[in-house]
Amino acid sequence: MPAGVRGALVRSIPSDHGHPIGVLWLPADAPRLSLGRISLRWEPATGAGWDVTAHLGLATTEVHLASWLAAPDDWPHLVRPTVHEVTGLCRALALATAGLDFSNRLAAL
Repeated sequence: MPAGVRGALVRSIPSDHGHPIGVLWLPADAPRLSLGRISLRWEPATGAGWDVTAHLGLATTEVHLASWLAAPDDWPHLVRPTVHEVTGLCRALALATAGLDFSNRLAAL
């Protein structure tokens, strides 16, 4: 990873393994992740491969989502299912929350 970054912000996670995970470098001084956003960080593992960690932005904090220690060089294929599913879950929860908010506003009329 380049100097001065704290990870890579996941922009897109295609379900097809033939397409790359879209990321944008996350500067070290960037604010915490917003709700539903995921960042990845990778560094060379002690023996071989890569130590990869994922963080998830929640409403009020950022949490450790997963770690893949000593992942092989094709680690994006390894992390893709987890990141894809969590991204989909966050979208579904955001939609459900918006629906609930709308329902509450209608009930208040």
